[in-house]
Amino acid sequence: MIAMSTWAIGDVQGCARTLSRVLDLIRFDPAADRVWFVGDLVNRGPSSRLVLRTVMALGDRAVTVLGNHDLHLLARAASVSAQKRRDTLGDVLDAQDRDEIVAWLRARPLIHREPGYVLVHAGIPPTWTLREAERRARGAEKALRGPAMKAFLRAWRSPADGRWTRAGGGVARAGRDAAVLTTLRLVDERGRPNDGFSGPPGEAPRALVPWFRARGADRRGTTIVFGHWAALGWLAQPGFRGIDTGCVWGGSLTAVRIEDGHRVSVPMED
Repeated sequence: MIAMSTWAIGDVQGCARTLSRVLDLIRFDPAADRVWFVGDLVNRGPSSRLVLRTVMALGDRAVTVLGNHDLHLLARAASVSAQKRRDTLGDVLDAQDRDEIVAWLRARPLIHREPGYVLVHAGIPPTWTLREAERRARGAEKALRGPAMKAFLRAWRSPADGRWTRAGGGVARAGRDAAVLTTLRLVDERGRPNDGFSGPPGEAPRALVPWFRARGADRRGTTIVFGHWAALGWLAQPGFRGIDTGCVWGGSLTAVRIEDGHRVSVPMED
């Protein structure tokens, strides 16, 4: 029997009732256990504010990395991004405690690393070492938390051709680095990120491969836990755990225990 458990939970995306059911089923004990959230706590589902408040209430027993929908919420709150057709962020943006929630979200990391594990929303390009990925993440987090936040968010949401290829540094580079960490799915033969595809891996354009199958993606002795790719679904292979099982799309919300790989999945209940 495991005395203390660390659970990783996939993309919640505003599915508060389903999250509550998962926490009940894994018998999560905040006095003893920890939980990692792979990002995208919000949007598309009905109860983004309740999800955020649930996770915030866990204090330091929860680790949350930022996903693309979380950054989109911050961009909406900062009047950097316009409302998208399928956004369901009004319960956060109109809330009396909006400022507190936004401040908490801005303080979340883009990468969390512990011995043997890395938690990231979308992925890490095979051309980056883990040390480089951490360095880039810390630079992006600094920009997000600082006075140049709006410029950072504009760079993060810039068109795909600019995200990956434009020269430059500072806030613009930080925004592009955050875009990689929060939207990566495919890379080309040189390991460079390619944007715009969200379907199943088997339908990916020719000459592009999932980032975790590219040469150099495997970091020996380290397992990368990620979400973001609902069409990929559950992935368990040496060095990688993909845990976005498409809850908000009528799939399920998955939790996996880091210590032994035990998995619990709950169909969407919201």
